[in-house]
Amino acid sequence: MGRGLGALISDADDEQPQQPASINEIDIEAIEANPWQPRNDFDQELLEELAASIRSVGIVQPLTLRHLDDQRFQIIAGERRFRAAKIAGLQTVPAYIRDADDDAMLELALIENLQRSDLNPIEEALSYQRLIDECHYTQEAMADRIGKKRSTVTNYLRLLRLPAEIQAGLRERKITMGHARAIIGIDDEATQIMLYEQTLEYGYSVRQIEDLVREYNGKDDSNEQVQKSKRQRKQLPEEYRTLKEQLDNYFGTQVKFARQDDGKGKITIPFASDEDLERIMGILDKAK
Repeated sequence: MGRGLGALISDADDEQPQQPASINEIDIEAIEANPWQPRNDFDQELLEELAASIRSVGIVQPLTLRHLDDQRFQIIAGERRFRAAKIAGLQTVPAYIRDADDDAMLELALIENLQRSDLNPIEEALSYQRLIDECHYTQEAMADRIGKKRSTVTNYLRLLRLPAEIQAGLRERKITMGHARAIIGIDDEATQIMLYEQTLEYGYSVRQIEDLVREYNGKDDSNEQVQKSKRQRKQLPEEYRTLKEQLDNYFGTQVKFARQDDGKGKITIPFASDEDLERIMGILDKAK
């Protein structure tokens, strides 16, 4: 494991083989999908578009397959073309035939997939995680192998710590990776989900989310007043914590609720923009 793509196979999904090789016409019914295919989502509309292109000009870049036995083949690279070819009604597809064992198949499929430009962030993060878990890469070795900075790999892996609801939003491109990276700045899962839902509802920019996260986290943690406020927040009696949660839900933002030992305190309602302030003012007007 840990070998380069070229050491595993002389062909990748969107590259010509490094060594001369003949192109074979393979019966499409004799081909099986790659069980290690890291991509789970194939956009049906895009497949239909590719199928229309294939009907018009054929498959420009051959698939890359390996032998399972004398009559069966398995996809190493080109599953999207394979699916589109079936939609287009092709009986055979052009393909290079290569040798690859199961370990090489998994590693190749993951690395080849990461070379594509249309992965969603969660697909990319899961591919990195599988290279670590199943192919025993370190983050540093993996970053070097795929030509990316280690910090980039780390940022993608952190996305997998987000709640499933937010990961689904990233898959469906409802939010950007910038939004997700900002939301990760808060440790509390319920608050993360609240920020995600607010982003969908009010169209928050990445900058607005970053501002809300800084506000929630108390901005400068070295500030003595911030530390005191955090200690007070943690020491709130149960009835006040319940009230704070109710206010959070009512105003759709993380209300600051500080209470001192003598019973004095204050409630602060943060807002991310003029539009957000107008929304909060509308809530207060309705409450009159």
